[in-house]
Amino acid sequence: MNRFKVAIIDYQMSNLFSIRNALDVLGIDSVITSNPKTISSCDGAVLPGVGAFPEAMMQLNNLDLSESVKNFISSGKPFMGICLGMQLLFDRSEEFSLTNGLGIIKGEVKDFKNEEKVNTVPHVGWNKLHLNEGNQKNDFDFTDALRTDDFFYFVHSFFVDPLEKDFIKTYTTHEDFQFCSSISYENVFASQFHPEKSGKKGLEIFRRVFLEVQ
Repeated sequence: MNRFKVAIIDYQMSNLFSIRNALDVLGIDSVITSNPKTISSCDGAVLPGVGAFPEAMMQLNNLDLSESVKNFISSGKPFMGICLGMQLLFDRSEEFSLTNGLGIIKGEVKDFKNEEKVNTVPHVGWNKLHLNEGNQKNDFDFTDALRTDDFFYFVHSFFVDPLEKDFIKTYTTHEDFQFCSSISYENVFASQFHPEKSGKKGLEIFRRVFLEVQ
């Protein structure tokens, strides 16, 4: 019997090894890859990312990975987007210049600097989650491990603004500004925080996404 395997999508924009180490701790097989065929053959996938949205989209397109990500999500297999990897799932970002994203989730990526209530950018460090009680329920709801007031690790200057508010799984407050810190949409869980840097709580998210579905 083949073991469940997760593709960690490599588009040259992230520290991939911390994610692989987290999956290793849980005994989940993984492969770091830029090969669309390898990605499609896996049972789950993670789109990580640290850096600028325009460069990330350029890398995804140059490596023929944009369609690979869309096709994987369409397959119904469990998929995670982390930090920039979450932002890339949206329609567009205002980082540097207006840049189109993958368009999987309706909405935009916005700059904290344009929000009057925010004085400190980037948002870095441990912060609390607040569950969105209006989050849609579906057959692939693997995120019940999240609790209001759980702390996770953040480092970012931009935030997502989903058009469909019932896709929002959690909110987080930075200074006096509340933003979407994770989404749950069909077979996708994506977070602005870094589960791989968030200790036992972060490991629990990986476990729920990739082990509970088997």
